[in-house]
Amino acid sequence: MLIKRILTAIIGIMATGYIISYGEWLFASSIIILALLSWHELCKMFSHAKTPLWYSMGAVSILMLLGCAWLGNSHELNMVIAILTMLVLVKIVLSTPKFNIINAALTLFSVLYIGLSFSHLLLLRFISGEPYHSAFFGELSAGTMFIWIAFIGTWASDTFAFFVGSKFGKKKLCPLISPGKTIEGAIGGIAGSIIVIVIMGIIFKLSILHSVIIGLLVGISAPLGDLAESAIKRYTGVKDSGSLLPGHGGVLDRFDSIMFAVPTVYYYVQATILK
Repeated sequence: MLIKRILTAIIGIMATGYIISYGEWLFASSIIILALLSWHELCKMFSHAKTPLWYSMGAVSILMLLGCAWLGNSHELNMVIAILTMLVLVKIVLSTPKFNIINAALTLFSVLYIGLSFSHLLLLRFISGEPYHSAFFGELSAGTMFIWIAFIGTWASDTFAFFVGSKFGKKKLCPLISPGKTIEGAIGGIAGSIIVIVIMGIIFKLSILHSVIIGLLVGISAPLGDLAESAIKRYTGVKDSGSLLPGHGGVLDRFDSIMFAVPTVYYYVQATILK
């Protein structure tokens, strides 16, 4: 299991590095595929809990949300959400009791959870701004740098939280949702995120203040994303969202933290650094 986990991680990091660096259609299509795989996993999870989602409409809506993030604008994104809301309500009228208010609410929630979260990976990667320079990596676009900050900060948070929690963890953070997580581990994760992002900020000449704040935001948002997915797994009664990634579970299991960290970084960057 450990060997599978390590090999999967190595391959994943190499693929991620190439896809992020290339950007353009390759990054966008990769995010679309990951989002649809996550939707498929989430639908299976809720089916396991006897609350099936509207699979086809959800997939189409996620495609449209991602398309708006990549090629459209916020008005079109609002339109997709409004149309989806009306359609799931109409489906209640036409399909009750097979598709009831619970199915409709969970379908809408799930589409927003997957669609909006993954949309922000596109928004952050293709964000406008002056390029950043470093002696080690040369010139990087603002989107490339900030998406790397979000990813590496999240990985640092997860890694530091695991090792600090394993060594010093005593007080449970959320025992009813994730019994293995501790307050000490969470603090270690925040510290790790700040340290690593500050180092990245020095390399790319990002101010220390911005680096510390982004590190703090990622250190808080990333574990919240993990806990949010854990809560869904608890509700649906499954251990992993899927089995696509050997040793790691499903796509949602690997991207749950990223799905919270990336939107957080995106709005901070938009509000402060690139305003």
